[in-house]
Amino acid sequence: MADVIVIGGGIHGCSAAFHLARRGVSVQLIEKDTIGRHASGVNAGGVRQIFRALPEIPLSIAAMRLWERIEDLLDDDCGFVAQGHLFVAENDAELEQLKARRDTIVAAGFDHEELIGASELRGLVPALAGHCVGALISRRDGAALPFHTVQAFRRQMRRLGVGVAEETRVTALRRTSSVWAVETAQGDRFEAPVVVNTAGAWGAAVAAQVGERVEMQAVAPMLMISERVAPFLSQVISAAVAPLSFKQFANGTVLIGGGYEGRAHPDVNRTDLDFRKLSRNAKTVYDLFPVMRGARIIRAWAGIEGRMSDGIPVIGPSQAETGLFHAFGFSAHGFQLGPIVGSIVADLIIDGTTELPIDAFSIRRFNASEAGSRPGYSAGI
Repeated sequence: MADVIVIGGGIHGCSAAFHLARRGVSVQLIEKDTIGRHASGVNAGGVRQIFRALPEIPLSIAAMRLWERIEDLLDDDCGFVAQGHLFVAENDAELEQLKARRDTIVAAGFDHEELIGASELRGLVPALAGHCVGALISRRDGAALPFHTVQAFRRQMRRLGVGVAEETRVTALRRTSSVWAVETAQGDRFEAPVVVNTAGAWGAAVAAQVGERVEMQAVAPMLMISERVAPFLSQVISAAVAPLSFKQFANGTVLIGGGYEGRAHPDVNRTDLDFRKLSRNAKTVYDLFPVMRGARIIRAWAGIEGRMSDGIPVIGPSQAETGLFHAFGFSAHGFQLGPIVGSIVADLIIDGTTELPIDAFSIRRFNASEAGSRPGYSAGI
């Protein structure tokens, strides 16, 4: 019997297992598909502090400190580069919106987002269209390789003795006395005094087993990648208004994403692309980067993610049962938080507290009056 069972093998589950194991806790991780199969392994790889919801900023700043020494932590650089992330304004009205955002975070005590004018913007990103009037920049932000990163966590947690059961679908979660029993479709039964729910788009199903209801929708953020283009960009670019996350890899290919969604079918592990939305995404790039106007898109895809109704994740202990902890619903912007969320989960389990402010992420915000009202739920997770 392990000390902790982690349900879900995305970046948050692997990070939690890693941080627990490096502090001497025995861990069993269970993943219904394969490690990094869903959103954690196929996202845009943004490692950003910029434009975070205010409650997330302290976690994001702490996560960035871990990213900046990720090779020491995981013996792998995870493809992490940090040359800045910019939100670009195409007109004065958009620039005023960015200024208002800057004022908001300064009032909250943060200074990592800076407003720059057209001249500095053109110096930083000379390939950008000449009509752009300024940007909001976070200079320490950047990007990493998502699947590569999840696998780096996997290697280290396995080195530390974490048990991993892949293609193992959880069907029931029950607590007897001080022990959780986790049953699977394959007929396995795992037991531990503590369970961590990092099941991503399926996290709500885990929470529902102890009567905790959350307002979460399964979504399918879409991405495209181009053929190789001569180097022209080192930063990550977003648009002030239109959904966009845009960056060029060292091999010349260009990744285009930013929030346009296809259709998610989590029950069957399938996503459908929406090509009209993808064309709008490409049009934004066409307008901002003339150099891309002749480039061909060679591939598009979508991952399955859980989006909360209020846009921020659930992180923290269950309000219905002892020995159960949640970290899910990262709403398509959880990749950068992965290293610190695993550390927070380890702190909560081992120390009973964490130094970082996580009250805003409590599951109680959804169902304080209903917790514990619906034990016994056996749909597949």
